[in-house]
Amino acid sequence: CHRRLSFIRRTLRTPSAVRVDFERVMERIREVRSDISHHDSAERYSKELGVEIFIGRGKFTSERTIEVNGRTLQFKRAAIATGGYPTLIPMPGLKELYEKANTPPSADGPVSRPIVMTNETVFNMTKQPKNMVVIGAGVIGMELAQAMQRLGTSVTVLGRSGKVLPKEDEDMAEVVKQQMVKDGVQFLLNVKEYKEVALTGKVLDNGYPEMKMTLLEKGASACTTELVFAALLVAAGRRPNVMGMDLELGMVKYDNEKTIFINAKLQTSNGRVYGVGDCCSDFKFTHAADFMARAVIRNSLFFGKEKMSKLLIPYATFTSPEIASIGLYGKDLDEREIPYTVIEKHFKDNDRAILDDKTAGFVRFRVDSKGMILGASVVGEGAGNMISEVTLAIQSGTSITALSAIIHPYPTTAEVLRQSGDVYNKARLTTTVKKLLRGIVKLQF
Repeated sequence: CHRRLSFIRRTLRTPSAVRVDFERVMERIREVRSDISHHDSAERYSKELGVEIFIGRGKFTSERTIEVNGRTLQFKRAAIATGGYPTLIPMPGLKELYEKANTPPSADGPVSRPIVMTNETVFNMTKQPKNMVVIGAGVIGMELAQAMQRLGTSVTVLGRSGKVLPKEDEDMAEVVKQQMVKDGVQFLLNVKEYKEVALTGKVLDNGYPEMKMTLLEKGASACTTELVFAALLVAAGRRPNVMGMDLELGMVKYDNEKTIFINAKLQTSNGRVYGVGDCCSDFKFTHAADFMARAVIRNSLFFGKEKMSKLLIPYATFTSPEIASIGLYGKDLDEREIPYTVIEKHFKDNDRAILDDKTAGFVRFRVDSKGMILGASVVGEGAGNMISEVTLAIQSGTSITALSAIIHPYPTTAEVLRQSGDVYNKARLTTTVKKLLRGIVKLQF
C-alpha cells in the first residue's frame, strides 16, 4: 500500500471572510515576547535586583568551585537551572535539514534554508507556509498545530501512540482533538516508522524549499505514506541540559538522557548543589520551575524543609478548548489502589457556555469517601483559569461538598465547579436519607 496524503485547506467562503496578515501576526508575537523577556533579563537581575551576573559557560572545577570565562567562583551553595532543549527523532535526513535550517544565511539568501523548526524557533517565521507537518501530538505539538491551522496553514499532526495529549484522560483529550479536526487539522497517529525526509528541489512561491516525508503506518494493511509540505515542526519531547558543565567534577550525578538526580529537598548528590526546573524535573513548566526555585531558596539559605513532593503543580494545554489538570489521575489512583469516586459536570448544562456557544467539554473530579479532592481535570474554554480554584481547594483541604457552598457570579463557566459539588451531594443521598428529608418537609405543613 502506497499513498500520498493531500492537505485539507479550509477557508471561510463568505464575502466578508477574514484574511490573516500572517507577517504582522508573527511580528506582534515577537514584540510581546520581547516585552515579556525583561522579567528574566540579565539587566533586570543586575540593575534592579542587585544580582551579580557572570555571562559565559559555567563549569564545575570541584565540589565547591565553578569556573566562568577563566574566573573561579567559590560557593557555599549552588543551584543548577540549565533547563532543557527540544529533541529530534531518529529519521534519515532530519538532522541534516534541521542544521541547514539553523545555519546563518549565506550569499544565496534565506531561500536555501528549509523551514524545520522546534518550539524555540517556530516564532521566527516571517512568511506563512501553505502546509505544515507537526511531529508529536503532545502539548506543544497540539497547541501550535491548532494555532497555525486557524491562521490559514493546512496542518497534519503525526504520532506513534494512537492518542493525543497522552497524559490526559483519553475522553477529555478527544474533545480537544475533535475540535481540531473541525478546524481542519489532519491526524496520522499510528506511525510505525519515520523512513525519510528530504528536499524535493522545488522552491515555493514564498521562498520556502519544499520537503517530502515518507513514513510507514501500523496495522495489517500498513501503508507507506508520502507527505509533501513547506514547513516542519518537531515537537517530540525535550531533554535536560546537563552536558558541558563537568558535573562529574562537582560530584553531581546525572543521566544525560533524562535528568540530574535530586532528592526530596531538591539537593543533588552534592548536598551543597541544588537542581531546579527542566534539567531535573518531570514537570517541565515555567510555573513548576518558579516554585522549585522558591523551595531551593528556603532550603539552601533559610534552613527550610520544603519537599518537591509537597508542591501541588497544576498544568494546562492552551488549545481551544483548553484542558487543565491538578492532582492524581484515575490511572494513578488505580495503580496505588486508592478508592475514589468520579464526579462530572458538563458545560452543555452551563448557561454562560450556552451563551458563548462554547459547550464542548466538562469538569471531572476524583474524590475520596469523605469528599476530599484527590485530583481534577477540566476540558473547555478557560480551563487553565478554572483549575486554579481547584488547586486552592486541594491545597487548603477544602472538600467538594464545601466547594458547592461557594457563590460564583452568574453567568460564568466557573459555576460548573460549584455545581459539581451539588452533583456529589445529590449522589450521597441514600433512599433512607431521602425518606427522612421528605418527612421533615411534611412536618413543616
